[in-house]
Amino acid sequence: MPSYTIVLLGAGRVAQHLGPALAEAGHQVLHVWSRTQASAQAVARTIPGATAGSDLQALPPAALYIVSVPDGVVPEIVATARFEPGTVVVHTAGALPLSVLTLRPEVGAGVFYPLQTFSPGRNISWAMVPLCLEAAGPAALEVLQHVAGSLSQDVRLVNSAQRLQLHVAAVWACNFPNHLLGISQALLTEAGLPWELLWPLIRETIEKALAQPPFRVQTGPAVRHDAGTLARHEAALATHPEWQVLYKQLTNSIQRVKDTGSVNNENGL
Repeated sequence: MPSYTIVLLGAGRVAQHLGPALAEAGHQVLHVWSRTQASAQAVARTIPGATAGSDLQALPPAALYIVSVPDGVVPEIVATARFEPGTVVVHTAGALPLSVLTLRPEVGAGVFYPLQTFSPGRNISWAMVPLCLEAAGPAALEVLQHVAGSLSQDVRLVNSAQRLQLHVAAVWACNFPNHLLGISQALLTEAGLPWELLWPLIRETIEKALAQPPFRVQTGPAVRHDAGTLARHEAALATHPEWQVLYKQLTNSIQRVKDTGSVNNENGL
């Protein structure tokens, strides 16, 4: 794999994980830009030889510029920054189309979307992270494929429409379950019970969903239409009306899916 000179625009969670990984893969991460010098320096310190700055007009020349900032400011950053001809500029957003990168014809454009959740203090196994690529032209795509291939064993071409659907699916698979787990932890805390009680159940649920289609292995009082248990659960949530509404909505969704024949009933909780 060839190595590339790279500049990171952004100092958030994606950049915090991606910068060191790119350096470890043999690329030269020259510079980290952020609106605040302190944020840029914090990420640059984790990357050997990287400098830091907050001036979009003073970015060093590089082969690849990776824009990893909140979705709403990507167009502004790209329009303000100064990019040399022959370079490639990409964003890392799941829900933004390639077309937000309105660049001069002599500057390549693309998307470099890592399908993973990034949090401080968590180690990411980049070899297993799907990297979803899109590019405006073969030259830009070649650069992205080389860089992605140096990080991950799972590199895919995903267009803007597919990536948006993928991002929605990822929210359902990651963000929403995490919120539901937070609710379950809070309910146990109120009852004076340890959160660890649920860990074996959580692990088995995830492993089962990965082994078989999740709708097919749905269990619980909703899928059984157990009206008595459902009523008692809703009463137990009376002090949390928002969670009570959410419980009812999820119950109704499970039952609608089951009643269409998409779910096989199974004894369980």
